[in-house]
Amino acid sequence: MSWDFSTEPEFQEKLDWIDDFVREEVEPLDLAFPDQHYEIAGPGLTGVLEPLKARVKDRGLWACHLEPELGGQGYGQLKLALMNELLGRSGWAPRVFGTQAPDTGNAEIIAKYGTEEQKATYLLPLLNGEMFSCYSMTEPQAGSDPKMFTTRAERDGDEWVINGEKFFSSNARVSSFFIVMAITNPDVSAYRGMSMFLVPADTPGINIVRNVATMYGDAERGSHAWIKYENVRVPATNLLGGEGQAFVIAQTRLGGGRIHHAMRSIAVCNQAFDMMCQRALSRHTQGSLLADKQLVQGQITESWMQIQQLRFMVLHTAWLIDQRTAAGDVSSAGVRKEIAACKVLAARAIHDVVYRAIHLHGALGMSQDTPLARMWQHAPTMGIVDGPTEVHVATVAKQVLKEHQPYEGTWPPYMLPERTEAARARFAEALEHEVGNL
Repeated sequence: MSWDFSTEPEFQEKLDWIDDFVREEVEPLDLAFPDQHYEIAGPGLTGVLEPLKARVKDRGLWACHLEPELGGQGYGQLKLALMNELLGRSGWAPRVFGTQAPDTGNAEIIAKYGTEEQKATYLLPLLNGEMFSCYSMTEPQAGSDPKMFTTRAERDGDEWVINGEKFFSSNARVSSFFIVMAITNPDVSAYRGMSMFLVPADTPGINIVRNVATMYGDAERGSHAWIKYENVRVPATNLLGGEGQAFVIAQTRLGGGRIHHAMRSIAVCNQAFDMMCQRALSRHTQGSLLADKQLVQGQITESWMQIQQLRFMVLHTAWLIDQRTAAGDVSSAGVRKEIAACKVLAARAIHDVVYRAIHLHGALGMSQDTPLARMWQHAPTMGIVDGPTEVHVATVAKQVLKEHQPYEGTWPPYMLPERTEAARARFAEALEHEVGNL
């Protein structure tokens, strides 16, 4: 086995182009069109976006999370992680590069589990950036715990009839179709009794109670819907994968989503860290630069170490995924521990680094005059999306403990008296000579 922390020159050229392109052409969209990267573009915005997307496609950098047969480049997770370190700086960049969530995860599961007809109807337009999609899973009373879901889908001839409520179904307001998770067999465990359905957005019975915004976002343009499904009928052919496969499909989707969230989190941390360092080198107080204060130096050091720990964990996990994929294992089960750890580290790093940057900027940091206030919203978000931090902490512990065995008897095998006695017995002759030479 060899270890290599370098990036091949050919791909580094692509990264350099992405870096410049995002800074010069994409980041200005965040200022001119804030909070609109999930909106349906009007004629003016379309005239701006389409040429940018064309340049990305000409460079062979469109939808790089997918395999070539699906319109991607087959770069794998490691290269995608390096790309996301740059794309994560801008809310618009994922849309310009065809990698916006939740469409990326939805595209991946349709590609893996969908029929040819489903791929033609839903996947291809999604890949071409012609529509948005919604992943409708969590419920008001249950959060993301599938064991507490109550939304049902019952077979009625050649149709399925869906009834229930979903909460925080992102992008529902602008989506062309929903992927809905519902109980199809209440007599077995939730892990075997749920299925997923592709539901066109104009299907009768889909009632958006209201759209929810995050933190201090514009409530009128909130993008996370509370939905009531009331006798929503879809053809039996709209079942995604097999009946009872929803949990397996969900884990496939969420595993990729979690590592991608962590990848983009590195970009947010790096931005906040750069602002922190610039502020420390520019601001005088109490007779010296902030950078000369030991407490500030400590904050900078802790922030840099956290970012590096997160980055190397993410890159290593992405590498592990690529290795398993190359060996024919396309599931995320084998790297569940590492993905969960990335999710935990990402949430903590964003919280700590962004908070330190805000604190170092004083009143300016709390204002809307810097990007820090918006970045601060990422901290609780990262601790909740795709499963709360506590669940991932428990996952890591359970996976780690599987690698160890309990001992029998009263005393553990690492007790020093017994080990010392055994070692002395093993080297008794040598010890006798050493004693004689003293």
